[in-house]
Amino acid sequence: MPPLAQRNLMHDKVRLAVTLTGIVFAVVLIVVEMGLFLGFTVTTSSIIDKSNVDLWIVSQHTPYIEQGAAFSERKLYQVLATPGVASAERYIVRFAQWKTPNGSEQSVQVVGFNPYTGVGGPWNVVQGDVNDLKTPDAVMVDELYAKKLGVTRMGEVFEIDGRRARVVGFTRGIRAFTTTPYVFTSFKNAQGYARLQEDQTLFILVRAVPDADLKALQQSLNSRLRDVDVLTAAKFSSMTRIYWMFTTGAGVAVLIAALLGLVVGVVVVAQTIYATTMDHIREYGTLKAMGAPNSYIYKVIITQAGIAAVVGYGLAMFVSFFVVRASQTGGAAILLPLPMAVGIFFLTLLMCVTAAVVSINKVTSLDPAMVFRG
Repeated sequence: MPPLAQRNLMHDKVRLAVTLTGIVFAVVLIVVEMGLFLGFTVTTSSIIDKSNVDLWIVSQHTPYIEQGAAFSERKLYQVLATPGVASAERYIVRFAQWKTPNGSEQSVQVVGFNPYTGVGGPWNVVQGDVNDLKTPDAVMVDELYAKKLGVTRMGEVFEIDGRRARVVGFTRGIRAFTTTPYVFTSFKNAQGYARLQEDQTLFILVRAVPDADLKALQQSLNSRLRDVDVLTAAKFSSMTRIYWMFTTGAGVAVLIAALLGLVVGVVVVAQTIYATTMDHIREYGTLKAMGAPNSYIYKVIITQAGIAAVVGYGLAMFVSFFVVRASQTGGAAILLPLPMAVGIFFLTLLMCVTAAVVSINKVTSLDPAMVFRG
């Protein structure tokens, strides 16, 4: 590593601070915008992705999970009688109205599942136990929405569409893309809250026997059942994400913001690195006048860009950690998984080196005689 690169960076500490500030701003902006987009994408289908089942049986032409239509639960017995099915559970996800003791109302999404198996039930339970949902009128809500729903402690009683609901536990981090909180309860309770008939369900969740041919099982179920669609969990998850992220336009806005954040970040970094290089143009001219080859100039400038990228990225990740953490208690989650963090590192490095390479063309075309001019 040419020592000159480090000396150039440290010589003007104000310029170094400006350079690093530009990189940090750009990287944090990219993290926030891309993290928001990823957070929205994950949130839209979290209920499906966390169900840990192989197949979802839904009413025909259901575009996404919130639009499930009721069908006879007698299909459950047809499913259970199909070779290759290990288990099948009835399931409900439907909007309802939550009423607090002071009379205010909030829209919620009632999630009804079998608490004896836990399939499709809540995760990250921080207070209470899933088994508590076996009792009549018992529900669980997420800590994030407790204030919105007027919940201050376990044991409080509320109403869902005119029926009693008693809070027996809290989850952490189960967000809803529509900002309408999920309320977990037993399937039987959910039928009442959702005003479904006793012989109706909205979904059937299927687990295949180990090593089963999932595609063959899907085809078999499709041939046995009428007026329903049999979808893999991955397919139904994809349909739900595509609907909310693109069909409604909400996701398009977030995606455009993420792309703009990326573009702005690239421009900021490019301008910062380019300006830093141009500030030392006469010094590079002196090196050329002393006989330094272009390859040496390349090493110095690219090394400077690399050092700035690594240090700037490190500082940006430090700031981003607190931004991401703060978002966990806000309305929208910013996600920063390891693969994304690694990708942003290489993007930062690429941005800085590319900007340096652009400035190299200016430097290597210098006339060494310029250092002797006023």
